[in-house]
Amino acid sequence: MIIGITGTIGAGKGTVVEYLVKEKGFVHFSARALILEEVKKRGLEVSRENTTKVADGLRAAFGPEYIARELCRRAADIQKQGKNAVVESLRSVGEINFIRTIPGSKVFAVDADPQIRYRRVQSRKTELDQITFERFLAQEKAEINPDDPTKGNLSACIQMADVIFTNNTSFADLVAQVECALTS
Repeated sequence: MIIGITGTIGAGKGTVVEYLVKEKGFVHFSARALILEEVKKRGLEVSRENTTKVADGLRAAFGPEYIARELCRRAADIQKQGKNAVVESLRSVGEINFIRTIPGSKVFAVDADPQIRYRRVQSRKTELDQITFERFLAQEKAEINPDDPTKGNLSACIQMADVIFTNNTSFADLVAQVECALTS
């Protein structure tokens, strides 16, 4: 099985991935890691703007589904071993559509209140996340591009998901939602 994960910034996509890896034996394939490899290879500063530009450029050069296709290509070896994969974070409609071509795949979306997500982002203390709340909202708005399939469109990706988790409360509540989705 391949599960694709999409969702808003700081909603808890990584928490869902961590649960699937630790508790369910999934193997994680990260779009962020793939894109950061490319950012560094190009000698660019690591920033959300540069990761977004590089991701959009990869989709423009190789197709709107490129990032999901590349991560699933990497996941193929572990699937041959009978293991499940989780591919995170899908940001374009093409990526969601690609995951849907894989038999037995599911797409999970994670969302939460913007203030809660911002607090989570600030607590991560990564180089991409030390920004103001206004900048946080602007970055997220920039990832909604309905007219260009090579760019991110988080709102459409979330709407296309098989299941949408609302992560405004506790880890236990989020895990219960994931468990329900896995058994349905």
